[in-house]
Amino acid sequence: MARLLPADAAGIALGIDTLAAGALVAFATETVYGLGADATRPEAVRRIFAAKGRPADHPVIVHVLCADDLDAWAAEVPPLARALAEAFWPGPLTLVLKRAAGVCDEVTGGQDTVGLRAPAHADARALIAGLAERADADAEARAAGATALPGAQPPARRRSGIAAPSANRFGRISPSLASHVAADFAESDLLVLDSGACAVGIESTIVDLSRGAPVVLRPGAITPAQIAEVAARIDGRAVSSSAAAPRVSGSLASHYAPRKPLLLLDAAAIAALDAPADWAVLAFTPAARDWAWHTQAPRDPAAYAHGLYAWLHAMDGSPARRLAIEAPPADPAWTAVADRLGRAAFSQT
Repeated sequence: MARLLPADAAGIALGIDTLAAGALVAFATETVYGLGADATRPEAVRRIFAAKGRPADHPVIVHVLCADDLDAWAAEVPPLARALAEAFWPGPLTLVLKRAAGVCDEVTGGQDTVGLRAPAHADARALIAGLAERADADAEARAAGATALPGAQPPARRRSGIAAPSANRFGRISPSLASHVAADFAESDLLVLDSGACAVGIESTIVDLSRGAPVVLRPGAITPAQIAEVAARIDGRAVSSSAAAPRVSGSLASHYAPRKPLLLLDAAAIAALDAPADWAVLAFTPAARDWAWHTQAPRDPAAYAHGLYAWLHAMDGSPARRLAIEAPPADPAWTAVADRLGRAAFSQT
């Protein structure tokens, strides 16, 4: 069964040891919990795909410490990438760039691009830094054991990072609590480090910079307007939104889905549902009926995003047979929430 441990100093140390040994660790970021492996080891990254049931051509995001790591993972780092990293890293923004030589296909899904993010969560950063320090120490030990040539330089810090998609079975509800991960991987010998609730609560914004003008491939807490503001200062290129190549995490039409049927409805349709005891309801002002489960959603999009996956898990685990969620406002501030809800309910539309 999954091993749920606090993300204290001892837990972080065990997590670093586990990653360095090529095994998986689930850990919190500010967005959602990730299922992590050493991104430089193909056999370790393949364990992510096996554990999640994830298609092999679906890339994973590499979590790094800072903008200095861009050059180790990317063959080309345009000025806008550095500017966005300076503006929003560490934070919930993933940059898609042309991959560097030697980046393994398991990370990229066999594409010529790689997704990179520097998370803000202190526990995630401790794991990334600890794994990098371990790699540096191992490289130095190997160098010390080899015959040194006159004038040889000490080894440079090698490429390091943690590959980590969301820590859930593929296509299911993302985890914003450690208990969500432990429940999804109850039959696995998986180390889960508990850092409490994720602050943002939904996955990072993904912006593709590999093909010229910036393209938002997945909405998140960092908005297209914020990206456009930085882009205007750098090269004046407009930011677009598209589901075009390259493939990225969370871009499938059906994703983040509960096991029970989910409908997105307006308030009137929810109030008129037959057999209310069969329904779990998330609405801005739930009608006073005998629902199997219900809660009132906040009207602030950031607060809604923070609670979304916890509510979806609770609804799916309730006695209800079906789930109903009031559709969010048609407003740019709600784009990321609407994206997750639309994919979660896709199979029912």
